[in-house]
Amino acid sequence: MHNKLTLVIGGAGSGKSSWAENAVIQSGCDMVYVATAQAWDDEMKAKIDRHRHQRGNNWSTIEAPLDISVPLSKARPGQIVLLDCATMWLSNHLLAESDLAAEEERFITALNDCAAPVVVVTNEVGMSVVPENALARTFRDAQGRLNQSIAEQADLVVAVMAGLPLVLKGQI
Repeated sequence: MHNKLTLVIGGAGSGKSSWAENAVIQSGCDMVYVATAQAWDDEMKAKIDRHRHQRGNNWSTIEAPLDISVPLSKARPGQIVLLDCATMWLSNHLLAESDLAAEEERFITALNDCAAPVVVVTNEVGMSVVPENALARTFRDAQGRLNQSIAEQADLVVAVMAGLPLVLKGQI
């Protein structure tokens, strides 16, 4: 993988994280996993543990639920970063009542300034019904804007559905 920034987008359970992990493994670089999920309940703790176990010990894992700029600023040439995922990162900021526009700008800047290639996983949330409550609509709109901002900067954008990649921008 020779792209500076790759966006992997898909619905929940689409296979996007597995596809992104395999792409990172195939790069041959030292692998850094930036995890944005927070374990608020037993189900999420189990999911995080399962994913960590599936990845194995070949990854350096950094937990960064809110500030991705620190781990991205520490990445070096010869490494590749998998940030999984932008959706959880945005959810964390929404729940923390952060200034979403300012945080999105910091997110994009951190991606652009990273010395290593970065693969960002995100959810496509705009292909279903209009949410019934204001918080969910705010999230959906903010996620759409964030996805568009990352895609604009990305060299490669891959949509994954049913585990199958579809290149939207660039070349694999």
